[in-house]
Amino acid sequence: MDAQTVGPGVLLITANLGSIFEDPEHMLMIWLEKFYETLERLQPHFVALHCQEVGGKNYEHSMQYVDKFLRLIFESDKMRSYDRICALMDKEFTVAEHFTALGNIYFVHESIKNVQYYDFKACKFRAITGKVIHADNLKDTHIYDKAKFPASFFPEMKWSRKGFIRTRWSIDNRVFDLVNIHLFHDASNMIAMQNCPSPYCKNRKRALDHVIKRFAKDKHEKVPYFIFGDFNFRLDTQGVIQTLVARATPEYTREDKEIKRIVYKANDSVDKVILTLGKKVFDIDEPSRLLGEGNGAKWLHHFDKEPLSFNTLLCEYPVEFPPSYPYSENIQDGNTYMKTRCPAWCDRILLTHQAKSLISEAIGGKPYYGVIGQDVCMGDHKPVILFFRLIQGTGTASSIPPSSGHTPPQ
Repeated sequence: MDAQTVGPGVLLITANLGSIFEDPEHMLMIWLEKFYETLERLQPHFVALHCQEVGGKNYEHSMQYVDKFLRLIFESDKMRSYDRICALMDKEFTVAEHFTALGNIYFVHESIKNVQYYDFKACKFRAITGKVIHADNLKDTHIYDKAKFPASFFPEMKWSRKGFIRTRWSIDNRVFDLVNIHLFHDASNMIAMQNCPSPYCKNRKRALDHVIKRFAKDKHEKVPYFIFGDFNFRLDTQGVIQTLVARATPEYTREDKEIKRIVYKANDSVDKVILTLGKKVFDIDEPSRLLGEGNGAKWLHHFDKEPLSFNTLLCEYPVEFPPSYPYSENIQDGNTYMKTRCPAWCDRILLTHQAKSLISEAIGGKPYYGVIGQDVCMGDHKPVILFFRLIQGTGTASSIPPSSGHTPPQ
């Protein structure tokens, strides 16, 4: 790879850490080890780690483990070459109207000098220095733009930890935003399967439209951006189910005239149950029918429709990895999906078309889009990554040693 034609290596990671903080004794070190392995393999010069569900689902109790998570990263010998680190962790769950449980952590390699972050209050760039954690005092810093979605965006649901945190960076004079986002989940399979798009899909589109319009209308200069997090994008559940049970007969269980459970039995064998559905049950008799050969689930891409609504503004590199959710939380099992939801590509890295123009497509340096820890337990979400080289700019990138390559992390 010619270091004169490409700029710094950039690694973007989105990771829903809810499971990790629920069982830190067993999961935390496994997760960190795969994170370190990925950095060692790809050797990025700039790393953006966007976390969701910081502190776990029971954050009142588990938020204490966030400090340990940060300390382990900051003090690790494997992170010594990253001499500048900035962490933004929304831990203040007592302030319900603002709490998002999002965390943004940025790592800058010692070999790259011209890196600045944006001060959203002063509307100017400042050099990043040292290793800093903004957590308990998040409101006292101005290096981010943050919002929780309005309560009106949560119809028939609890006002939960959903929103975004945006930062802006200048790396060798190339400016772009990095947006961490967490959208609404599907509360019930029974509702999700009734229509396409489902009410949950419509709510997610409304929220993402809200964010995009906010960026378009605010006072800050318009720049390319990468938006990555837990979008909670789900498949066309109705279409997937109809395909799976095309040769089956449903049996319904009702309570107070409401369908609570559906059992689909094969037409050629009344005793063979091929799919069982409930509010939080998606139990298929043969997972291979769902995931296909090699667990790639390629046939499911046809039902991955939610990102298409944003094609005019946002794009995505080809998705060639299995659905990122919902994986088993059994630490001995890294490949099996839980029998709760239809597997889906919830965790994504999207970017504006202008942002794509910042990415080098040089031979030997093409972007890699994949996951971390495909064969080990990383919690119910697999972290999703995008690794790329920036195009050569007018800064100091020519002095930067090339990354080691694009070997997919395991």
